[in-house]
Amino acid sequence: MCDTHGNAPPAADAGLPSWLAEVAFDDQGLIPAIAQDASTGQVLMVAWMNRASLHETAATGRAVYWSRSRRRLWRKGEESGHVQQVHELGLDCDGDVILLKVEQLGGIACHTGRASCFYRRLEGTADQAAWNAVDPVLKDPELIYK
Repeated sequence: MCDTHGNAPPAADAGLPSWLAEVAFDDQGLIPAIAQDASTGQVLMVAWMNRASLHETAATGRAVYWSRSRRRLWRKGEESGHVQQVHELGLDCDGDVILLKVEQLGGIACHTGRASCFYRRLEGTADQAAWNAVDPVLKDPELIYK
């Protein structure tokens, strides 16, 4: 494993599958997780995972995250129906970021009704720039979360 910080790989946690023990969770027990469309490569969203959500994701093939605001597991699509089927899980060289290659069922990953949470682009010169929405709303969020 590459480690640009000169640190040893994380120690294995007793009782965890060996693959899960290799993941470097932060001091709150979380790791950032990037969801990427498996077909197009488009980055759909970034969320957080803990040990339980990562383990459940691997076991079920469905993306499960840790909701910091709700303080509970968040099974993507549980309210919206926009489930993420996981095709592949990846771990970066430092062991501190998860990459999920997913099929986004329904084509909407963002709670704003867009395909991706990264729908704004900085346009203009540095002193006169603004964030502009460049991707359309595919479905009104009021209709998704009624």
